Amino acid sequence: MLKENLQDVEERVACACARAGRSRDEVLLIAVSKTKPVEMIEEIYREGVRDFGENHPQEIRDKFPRLPDDVQWHMIGHLQTNKIKYIIERACMVHSVDSFRLAEEISKAAVRRNRIMPILIEVNMAGEASKYGIAPEDTESLIRQIAPLPGVHVEGLMTIAPYTDNPEDNRSVFRKMKKLNVDIRAKNIDNTDMSHLSMGMTGDYEVAIEEGATMIRVGTGIFGARSYT
Repeated sequence: MLKENLQDVEERVACACARAGRSRDEVLLIAVSKTKPVEMIEEIYREGVRDFGENHPQEIRDKFPRLPDDVQWHMIGHLQTNKIKYIIERACMVHSVDSFRLAEEISKAAVRRNRIMPILIEVNMAGEASKYGIAPEDTESLIRQIAPLPGVHVEGLMTIAPYTDNPEDNRSVFRKMKKLNVDIRAKNIDNTDMSHLSMGMTGDYEVAIEEGATMIRVGTGIFGARSYT
């Protein structure tokens, strides 16, 4: 079942790229494995997927030693400063930086371990009170604050669009994210390259790809409904 799910997602990704006149290589599929057992991740790994996303730092910590070294772990959920220690040597990127304080603590932890952590700035483009993320109008200012920090490198933006039954409802959110990313990239801020746009999940990733996503985060579409037990 997982293999068939993944094949379906891959076909949809390829079609969305074709509609947008983009190469399939321009979009990284991150399989969101939160709450899923290692055995299910291994099954997807055998199908060639190497990038997995987790919402909770403890899950990266616990799954990391049980899976091959070439797995790339993406920290995609809200990250508390006291949990940075769980992911600083295990994650390949933090998608959810939304404050200077969090970036500063990641910076300190990365410097202690002599590494540079790629980060994305989480933007609450839809202005939902229930969501984390910085306001769009404050994003450039935050990036300028973060850019001089050692041990981190700003590589773009991330957003979680509103839940909707109609993915077209989120097209404007993704379009605004793309514009914001392009506008900030044009400022040529030091220690940033703004090459990534992490947006789109199971319900709307095709629209996100059409609007410029370079990373999509698909969980339910691959693994099925989540278990919170």
